Amino acid sequence: MHNIVRRQTPTVMIGNIAMGSKHPIVIQSMTNTPTSDIEATVAQIKELADAGSELVRITINDFEAAEAVPEIVRRLRAMGYTTPIIGDFHYNGHTLLTKYPEMAKAIDKYRINPGNVGRGDKHDENFAIMIKAAITYQKVVRIGVNWGSLDQELFTKMMDENALLPEPKDYKDVLIEAMIESALSSAAYAERLGLSKDKIVLSVKMSEVQDMIEVYQRICNRCDYVMHLGLTEAGGSLKGISASSAALGILLQQGYGDTIRMSLTPEPGVSRDLEVKACRALLQSMDFRYFMPTVTSCPGCGRTNSNKFVHLAQDVMRYIESSMPVWKQQYPGVEKMKLAVMGCVVNGPGESKYANIGISLPGSSEKPSIPVYQDGQLVETFKGDDPNLREKFIDMVDQYVVKTYGANKQNL
Repeated sequence: MHNIVRRQTPTVMIGNIAMGSKHPIVIQSMTNTPTSDIEATVAQIKELADAGSELVRITINDFEAAEAVPEIVRRLRAMGYTTPIIGDFHYNGHTLLTKYPEMAKAIDKYRINPGNVGRGDKHDENFAIMIKAAITYQKVVRIGVNWGSLDQELFTKMMDENALLPEPKDYKDVLIEAMIESALSSAAYAERLGLSKDKIVLSVKMSEVQDMIEVYQRICNRCDYVMHLGLTEAGGSLKGISASSAALGILLQQGYGDTIRMSLTPEPGVSRDLEVKACRALLQSMDFRYFMPTVTSCPGCGRTNSNKFVHLAQDVMRYIESSMPVWKQQYPGVEKMKLAVMGCVVNGPGESKYANIGISLPGSSEKPSIPVYQDGQLVETFKGDDPNLREKFIDMVDQYVVKTYGANKQNL
């Protein structure tokens, strides 16, 4: 992992998933279906879990949603899905957790926002009711602070105190400190109520990249709670993935964070599992975890015949994705395999030699020969006009997988 030192935390068990510094960084996501719609919610949880979401959060916002939860979990478990389910509570969580004990038992983790649990004396009272439910049912709690729903009484108090300082801090600095104070004081209160540290996860989410980096750096250096990282309201598609990756990448590189989510705005016609796939791609690109073989391919330029190498790269990637359900069962370690599909002589042979198996197609003005390398050695040279190039190269990939990773299974 390139000498990255993870910030040390306890281990938190959420269902069958272990989270903390001794364990791989966990990927999670959240449904956007009405939880009261059992069919739609079960279908989306399955979609997210199939894509690789190791935890899935659902909204529990009213009586109908609370009533649906036990059946949702029952159906998932009956179909063999063991993915832990998280209940997301705002405003009325204390009422729902009290009124619906079967729901409180069925989910594996409660998400509580200290800014939305009530005002004045009701704040601590309602928070305590939810924490005591977690203790009773032996559940984990994420205390999730969001800048958009920060405890306004706490923030106003800190702003008033700041105004009296000889050199007041700026608004953003006080906001960040208020978020940290909300998270840490809530966690301390939960512990005083009897919730152990290994049942607590914290998050302090902001919507601007630099603000998120700053708040997480500060809080991670003041506590050892397991930490959930995420950029809230990240946006959709390219913007959301880019902004989330920038913030998450910096914090993960510094050793902070035990579970991540990319909160992408859904787009018409785009699967909800895009945010899960983006998380997997981020963790794999940073060498934190491996999920499927990596295909290196060049961007193309005036030298390349993009029609050939681009299509071959796409075909190889699709073949890998379709093969992984079988490969990951039969060929342990195959997820670390590196392939290269390159488009000209400039970087093609070098990248191909570096990969486990690589192919370098000729550029637009090169002689029509196509070298294939395995573990740095030239093993085959195809003709540039070979009509069966795709099938032959994919067959070579198959043979390499069987020969290299089949031996791994025998040694287990």
